[in-house]
Amino acid sequence: MRLAWRKTINNVMLGLTGVCTFVTVSALFVILGYLVFNGVTSLDWNFFTRLPVPQGEKGGGIANAIVGSFEIIGTAVLIGIPVGFFAGVYLSEFDDKKFASVVRYTADLLNGMPSIIVGILAWALVVRPMKTFSALAGSVALSVMLIPIVTRQTEQFLREVPMALREGALALGASKWKMIATVVVPAGSKGVLTGMILGTARIAGESAPLLFTALNNQYWGGLTKPTASLPYMIYFYAISPYDDWHRMAWGSGLVLIAMVLTANILARLVLARGISVPRT
Repeated sequence: MRLAWRKTINNVMLGLTGVCTFVTVSALFVILGYLVFNGVTSLDWNFFTRLPVPQGEKGGGIANAIVGSFEIIGTAVLIGIPVGFFAGVYLSEFDDKKFASVVRYTADLLNGMPSIIVGILAWALVVRPMKTFSALAGSVALSVMLIPIVTRQTEQFLREVPMALREGALALGASKWKMIATVVVPAGSKGVLTGMILGTARIAGESAPLLFTALNNQYWGGLTKPTASLPYMIYFYAISPYDDWHRMAWGSGLVLIAMVLTANILARLVLARGISVPRT
């Protein structure tokens, strides 16, 4: 009797997990399918190479938004990744219990902070002093979101490096910094790189901070000027009353999701190779 009951519970729980897995995977394919169905008709050469045109004209594109997104994200990466990386190295290798716990807790708080709050912060600290919206302000906002992700990922993967490698390097006379730079970081480089890629993919789709910082520009923009971006373009076109702009929003969403998926797939490929361990 008890065996039959245990088998029943096992089958029910196995079926429940299967249903939940199916729902999870289905949600992804529904989103991708809906984007492809509605957005693929917008994708042509003009869509990627031309600037937006006024409503009623045909042949416009989102070239400025694509370039602007790469400009904003690229600058955010240049700001956020070095800070996050060295903070992660500190937490992993120089674990001062009191200060390190404060840094770790601060990183966790920043990681859970609503993105719109980060946008308001960047508006107050960058946009107002510069007296203009700009790609730089957007990059600062996104870098604040990127830093805690890179910090925690770097710490996690460096801690997975075997202690024997550290002890061996120190026993051979290497200083601590040389041991970190030549042994620990190369050993955990694949995991650290994965965290950086996933962090970049995470900030690529953020729109709320850019509403307060980069704003928009129907032309090319620049680092110190208002600049278009894919998330803002999707928002702007989606709330418009024009069907043609709705089609452009679907196409922009498809391009953005393709960029994010590419980054995630690249990260998985890097992570699948595991943590590097130097060979003697």
